Amino acid sequence: MKNSKQLLVIGKVWPEPKSSAAGSRMLQILSIFKENGYSVIFSSAAKRSEYSFKLSKIGIQEQEIELNSSMFDRFVKDLNPDIVLFDRFMIEEQFGWRVSEAAPSAIRILDTEDLHFLRKARSLSIKDGKDALTECYPYLKNESMVREIASIIRCDFSIMISEFEIELLLSEFNIPETKLLYLPLLLRHDEIKRMDSTINFECRTHFVTIGNFLHPPNIDSVFYLKKSVWPQIHKRLPDVELHIYGAYPNHKIFSLNDEKSRFLIKGRADNVYDTLLRYRVMLAPLRFGAGQKGKLLAAMHAELPSITTPIGAEGMGEASTWPGYICANEHELVDKAIQIYLQKSDWIEKTSKISSLISKEFKFSKMVSNFWADIQIKCARIQEIRASDYFGEVLRNQSNNATKYMGKWIEEKNKNKTNN
Repeated sequence: MKNSKQLLVIGKVWPEPKSSAAGSRMLQILSIFKENGYSVIFSSAAKRSEYSFKLSKIGIQEQEIELNSSMFDRFVKDLNPDIVLFDRFMIEEQFGWRVSEAAPSAIRILDTEDLHFLRKARSLSIKDGKDALTECYPYLKNESMVREIASIIRCDFSIMISEFEIELLLSEFNIPETKLLYLPLLLRHDEIKRMDSTINFECRTHFVTIGNFLHPPNIDSVFYLKKSVWPQIHKRLPDVELHIYGAYPNHKIFSLNDEKSRFLIKGRADNVYDTLLRYRVMLAPLRFGAGQKGKLLAAMHAELPSITTPIGAEGMGEASTWPGYICANEHELVDKAIQIYLQKSDWIEKTSKISSLISKEFKFSKMVSNFWADIQIKCARIQEIRASDYFGEVLRNQSNNATKYMGKWIEEKNKNKTNN
């Protein structure tokens, strides 16, 4: 008999909080459930890396699983979890039908991270020379949209990181509000206390940008900096450097390193907070993407003003409250970057906005309290919600059958390979 409620998380990868915002975000979600009395089991079919966080250190059970294997079905049936959390829609596609059969009473929650189809639509619009913010809507009808929306409908609830994306799902796709849970990026109280302005304007030098290089918007941003933005800044500030950090840089990224133009690829940052404390301005000219941006919250944490785009700041803050500048075009981006770098009064005025923005939008205790109250109310009404969720039932039936028999076919094929 279970002594506490159980959360089973099926991860796309093993969390790497020092590699990406997604890794930190997953640890936050795990800690929220654990701190509210849940026994948490994290499972994944992915291979671990040297940077994978040891979840057992914080009291979370680790379980390796296999794709297309009935062993997973037996594992879930024996565990009989109260809640199953799918880490992104492709994991729900792979394991959702198995969970439905093995633990039909378990509440199924999708963690979207960000809307992949929105990011894809914006990427496609950029390739066609369109504005990714205002002209991406015709590109929303892509393969990722069909799959991701179907996954959202099949699940009981979906965790959303951005209020903008919640509004998009409500207005453009008629997703019921009862299926959506809001949980932004967060900073704990002990992290916020570290913001003490001990490193001031004069102590900080150079520009910085950071981002995991497995993430396409980050790669595009660095190439955009190299080709268009940095040459203009370097021409006017020839003694200033741009330092580029990020996990998993490949040879193409390292080939951008240019000491002559002071465009320097630094690779992985072992401690993001301590690294960012040294710099004066964060450059984040994201041309496409979705969700909230971990690099921009990290900049706030290190009391570092940021220069970004409307897509970069989407779901995080408005121009009037932004600790830096939200720039609509390249010319403005370059001018504002140079302005805030050189003008101490502007730098101080912008960084002074950080504390209030964090307290309003990203404070752990406040946002978790709201999230937990919402999830408790909705989970208590799960039978009522499921009874009226006709489209979810239809999609679960149709999609589950399709993925179920494909999965079983692959499983049998793998067995035959082993036997031969």
